[in-house]
Amino acid sequence: MTGHGRSRSGRSDRVESLLASAHAIVKPRLGIDLRALAAFRIALGFLLLADLLGYRAPGLIDFYTDAGVLPREALAAAYPPFASLSLHAIAGSAWVQALLFVVAAFAAVCLLVGYRMRLATAVSLVLLASLHARNPLLVNGGDTILLSFLFLGLFLPLDARWAIDASQRSDGDQRVCSLATATLLAHFTAIYAVNAVLKYQSDAWMAGDAVSRIFYLEEYIVGLGPFLAEQSTLLAAANWLWVALLTVSVFLVVYTGRPRIALVAAFVAAHLGLAATMRLGIFPFVMIAGLLLFLPPSVWDRIDERVRSLEPLAGQQIWPNVGDRARVGIQPVLESRPKIRRSLRASSAAILVGFLLFIGVWHAATVGVDAPQPDVDEALSEASWAFFAPNPPDASSWYVVAGELESGEAVDTIDGGDISFDRPPDAAETYPTTLWHRYGTELRYADEHHYAAAATTVCERSDRDLEAVRIYRVDQPVDADGPVGDPIADERIEHAC
Repeated sequence: MTGHGRSRSGRSDRVESLLASAHAIVKPRLGIDLRALAAFRIALGFLLLADLLGYRAPGLIDFYTDAGVLPREALAAAYPPFASLSLHAIAGSAWVQALLFVVAAFAAVCLLVGYRMRLATAVSLVLLASLHARNPLLVNGGDTILLSFLFLGLFLPLDARWAIDASQRSDGDQRVCSLATATLLAHFTAIYAVNAVLKYQSDAWMAGDAVSRIFYLEEYIVGLGPFLAEQSTLLAAANWLWVALLTVSVFLVVYTGRPRIALVAAFVAAHLGLAATMRLGIFPFVMIAGLLLFLPPSVWDRIDERVRSLEPLAGQQIWPNVGDRARVGIQPVLESRPKIRRSLRASSAAILVGFLLFIGVWHAATVGVDAPQPDVDEALSEASWAFFAPNPPDASSWYVVAGELESGEAVDTIDGGDISFDRPPDAAETYPTTLWHRYGTELRYADEHHYAAAATTVCERSDRDLEAVRIYRVDQPVDADGPVGDPIADERIEHAC
């Protein structure tokens, strides 16, 4: 009896030892520093505000009201499910949209400062998804990644540090490792890894020509882009460096310490390069926000030391301990009712596993694995995470909007001049904002509902008495050496005013 007990005790000790060893291996790789989660939360708040106020608010009337390019009637005809689910589609007036923008901005501020974090995250998630559903042509991969970050943020202690509702600071273990942290890191790494697979399936990327071709898509190129477009050797090098970086992206969850820091720094530099040369909205900065999660405690220790060294100069704590607000409200109820706590944990685990399965199917379908694909409209293809893969577009594009006067004369409604299908001096300037560029890019997939709504808007806003409007999409084929042949004009709609 005694020997049997010692045997069971020995097996138990071995199991505990194995679990401890596994935890020691997994935690540095799939755990996240609480301060990294705090920086991630702050970055999400800033990104939501920048996206809302910097990109979308200036186009509120043009893109989100019945007076714009996609009134609710056209939305319902093109995307019936979105029209019924979007809160922004409950009314077509500007003041309703402005009110929803204000609520979303307030929630983003609460997320940024860490006040009522879960509620702020949930409200931000719902309103951002609703905004995307109101005009799906304005959604790209960066937007869907931001949505996924907000969703997964509901399961993470984003307010554990550097927040109004933060718990007391601790000098102990700063890293949390859970199913939620593992899901977030695996999800983010998979975005890069799948992109790497797509690059290897691409003739353009494997020939070293893809980046050169992209920099001839002038509607995307801004900032330092026109200068870089003339540096063919640098573009070829960038092609292979980006492929190589994506190839080793899986080591984001394998490496620890300095190798991981170096890999994160390389990706951050690449995304800053994209932001400095291409019109991609908040996408590069969304990816940088995700990369913050991979920085190990040693980095955050240095930041903490630097911040605390400034506290005497500021005369107060820069990261104040406001108190254990996390323990106010529902927390005592959960602690006193273990069954509720266990049910919530089980539900959270089931949701996270379901998310991983969905994302796995999405990625498998993206790289060509025979898997059931999500039913996604072709116009939402840019909302995937392929990013110029497997092949970049083979044509630079712009629009010509011809207005017919009562006299029969045709004028360019954009600049008031004669109709010309020649390549403009700067295709990027044909789109006044990033949002207009995104709309124009996605309009290539659109049906008659979208074009009719756009033509109606032109008729109503023109200072000329137009009889009809014709919208042309003009494509200029390009390859790695530049434009090929003449522009090709395709009339998409003729609409009577």
